[in-house]
Amino acid sequence: MAEGGGVPRNGAIVSGNAEGLGYAVAAELCRCGKTVVLLDDDPEALSAFAAGVREKGGDILPLTVDFASAGSVRDAAAAAIDHLGVPRFVLHNAAVLTERPMGAWPFEPWKREVDVVLQAAFVLSKAVWPLLFDAGAGSLLYVSSESAMAGFRDEAAYAPAKHGQEGLMKVLALEGRERNIAVNSITPGVPIDGPMAHTYSDGQRRVMVKPQVLAPAFRFLGEIDASFSTGNRLNAYQMTQVLSVGSGPAVGPVW
Repeated sequence: MAEGGGVPRNGAIVSGNAEGLGYAVAAELCRCGKTVVLLDDDPEALSAFAAGVREKGGDILPLTVDFASAGSVRDAAAAAIDHLGVPRFVLHNAAVLTERPMGAWPFEPWKREVDVVLQAAFVLSKAVWPLLFDAGAGSLLYVSSESAMAGFRDEAAYAPAKHGQEGLMKVLALEGRERNIAVNSITPGVPIDGPMAHTYSDGQRRVMVKPQVLAPAFRFLGEIDASFSTGNRLNAYQMTQVLSVGSGPAVGPVW
């Protein structure tokens, strides 16, 4: 078991690989010397990614999780805490997006999608909250999207879940401010050229960026406290551009 105590360790919990963003952030954190616990629902992809990171000297613990199961998320969070002690950074990125009109939504698939986005965010946050609260430090970050700011057709599960995640962020920001815990959400800010990009036209892909381009913004936010930002929705692309000014390329070696 990792050394506990009330001081956050140099560690992070990252959930989900949606569009490759979770893996890009995990790789960036490991490259910078962080210990990362990566939660994902694809055991083969997770194992292959972790092996690649370890070959380059990264410190990563991969855990397979069913994000729709509160028990599975709770167990993974406990294992992550056992490995890390008090985490410095927790990123919830796991999500499912299924598009179908309201009349075509069966209840169980609807509930599963909401649970992956919102319930998992709550369960993971609840697991680490007492540790961050006692430590008086830490950063919680939820990956948001345009769907959290507006309603879109055929998103009767995803959009409400993302709206709910924004609400959770705002509540925890208020509760955590006195203990210096930063709680924010973040949008990519640009379309991401990830695993699903093959479904888009060449014109659409020309305005996309690789998820690795955005990773420095997440690394930076993993170190902040409430005095810098809490209760806000941030833009990863804009932050990355600011961070890259005067410091050369925003992206380090791609793992």
